Amino acid sequence: MKALNLTAGKRISTGLLYRSSRLSSTRIAFIHQSTTNIFYRRTQISTMSSIVDSVKNTIAENFGGPAEKLATHQFSLSETPDLTNKVAVVTGGSEGIGYGVTHTLLSHNISKLFILSISEDVVNGAKRSVAEELGQEKADRTEWIQCDLSNWAEVKKAAEQIKKSTDRLDILVNNAGRGIMTYQLSKYGVDQHMAVNHFGHVLLTSYLLELLKKTADEHGTVRIVNLASNAHQGAPSDVKFESLDELNQDLGPNPQYGRSKLAAILYSRYLDRHVTKAGNPKILVNATHPGFVSTRQSVEHIHEAYPLAGYAMSTGMEPFKKDQFQGATSSVFAATITDKSGQYICPPAVPESGNELSQNEQLGEQLMELTRKVISDKFESFDDRKFY
Repeated sequence: MKALNLTAGKRISTGLLYRSSRLSSTRIAFIHQSTTNIFYRRTQISTMSSIVDSVKNTIAENFGGPAEKLATHQFSLSETPDLTNKVAVVTGGSEGIGYGVTHTLLSHNISKLFILSISEDVVNGAKRSVAEELGQEKADRTEWIQCDLSNWAEVKKAAEQIKKSTDRLDILVNNAGRGIMTYQLSKYGVDQHMAVNHFGHVLLTSYLLELLKKTADEHGTVRIVNLASNAHQGAPSDVKFESLDELNQDLGPNPQYGRSKLAAILYSRYLDRHVTKAGNPKILVNATHPGFVSTRQSVEHIHEAYPLAGYAMSTGMEPFKKDQFQGATSSVFAATITDKSGQYICPPAVPESGNELSQNEQLGEQLMELTRKVISDKFESFDDRKFY
């Protein structure tokens, strides 16, 4: 967690505005020329610094697939509203983008924040960082619940613990996830990417949905955020979500990751149709793209899938990645400010359409039909209530 302290302590401003443009052959040539000037023309440091920022944000926001409407709407973390009396849940909230979300919500007076993650050591490090930067009282507002999202029994137990500990839930950020890694099956015999990134969060959201509805009725708008990515464009073009056998095909690290992020967008839009627009207008559900961010996934885990080639991402691309606070911007916007639902929000606060698959309502319905079937077959059946 020492790295977290350094990142948080040295960030220039949470009010950073992102300036970007489309990638093109002309732009790429300009990037190479500009970055060369940055390192070797010391008399133009100020000008080159601006170019570096522009290049960095262009790469970070296009990584995984080109964005359509780069930075047409600005938002900075300093614009986060006061969150007094509100309660939040952040999965993976102790490191990376999740820590950026956690830190920001605490700095804007969230009253209670549940962190769901696997490692107690990482959580304790995050709490120390919060205590050093925001004070012990803010750190004491966090409560850690151990939860491996691929272990659905743990997800159920975590949700039950949350419901026993609070009578309201205003913000649910489904942030944790498996990155670009090799094919594995979960303990339930489901592709690990989908088991964690999709099924685990569907279960958590479903278990907490009644509490979210109660909060919306009694206190006003509640927000659900599902972390997606422009990498959803890397999902197989013929994905159908028709069977577990289809999910369990070894497609390779990038397509498997991309498919799970496609599911995050489809699920968000499914909830918008079946919850928000079905009598719960105060429950807002959106998916977000963080950009290309320096996290443990992009620095360490990438080598599990690509032992040598991964250095291009972990080391070669490091100067062009966003830090964890910049990477949290779109999620914080979706968790605290937006009054829209069913959107795919890209950095810093830009609603985009996503690719054609992510807009396919029938594909979203098929995804959730399969989701309910897999959960019922592999975990437990819910005959008495619909599973969202």
